[in-house]
Amino acid sequence: MTPGRVRLIGVPLDLGAGRRGVDMGPSAFRVAGVDDRVRELGCEVDDWGDLAVKIPETQAAGDPRLKYLGEILEVVTDLRDRVERALDEGGVPVVLGGDHSVAMGSVSGLARHHHRRKEKVGLVWFDAHADANTAETSPSGNIHGMPLAAVLGFGTPSLVNLGGFSPMVDGARAALIGVRNVDGAERENVRASGIGAFTMRDIDERGMRTVMEQAIRRASTGTAGIHVSFDMDGMDPDFAPGVGTPVPGGISYREAHLAMEMLADTGKVLSAEFVETNPVLDQGNRTAALGVELLTSLLGKKIL
Repeated sequence: MTPGRVRLIGVPLDLGAGRRGVDMGPSAFRVAGVDDRVRELGCEVDDWGDLAVKIPETQAAGDPRLKYLGEILEVVTDLRDRVERALDEGGVPVVLGGDHSVAMGSVSGLARHHHRRKEKVGLVWFDAHADANTAETSPSGNIHGMPLAAVLGFGTPSLVNLGGFSPMVDGARAALIGVRNVDGAERENVRASGIGAFTMRDIDERGMRTVMEQAIRRASTGTAGIHVSFDMDGMDPDFAPGVGTPVPGGISYREAHLAMEMLADTGKVLSAEFVETNPVLDQGNRTAALGVELLTSLLGKKIL
């Protein structure tokens, strides 16, 4: 990773979620001072602003198994192209969500950039949920529960082939960390994908250091580098209350920082996103402020 040139891209998307509010996530990160905090690390920061996103009140949901599919595709396709452009220019794209559907745009842009160079990419995904549903397994039809499946090659073709090839990331080169709430029919998708899934029990029993060592090994072996996708609901709600789908018993403050610090130490992080911050449900913008702190650790901030 060369964090000297950070490109911030806001994606105020909440069409993939079941409740409103995460569209304000990019603004919450800016209120928390993300631009200045990253500049303090010595990085050049270019904030590319927010993508244009339609709101659900003006759209029809369409297929109840894939709600707002057309509108979400417009956004993630735009994001794909912007992420690819940032990488082509030598920058480090950092995406501020928005619901987790945005990951399909982030990862497809990264994967397409490296596919042209005949390289593969790795993925480390932090989340309370597996996000591995498809239209056939999802109990809600909300697409923010499907992006990891799409990235790994499962689901509706328009999402799966967003990068022009599938899978965007091989399951053997991906890790899911902090998961603790998985839909029944979704479990088989997780198993079939080959991803390394590390539940909160794994973190409790082995410790975050061991889990991260294994995750980093998976994501860095045979790859050009790593994309980090951080859903703020991966954190315990005591630390990140401002999320739409909180699940008790999550990652602690220090565990999260250790994970980011270990990823930074690899020098192999190529891009990142922080998603699912919902200021409507937050307390004094605590969740976005924590997200900014975690981003600075990922970009190399050290205690000493």
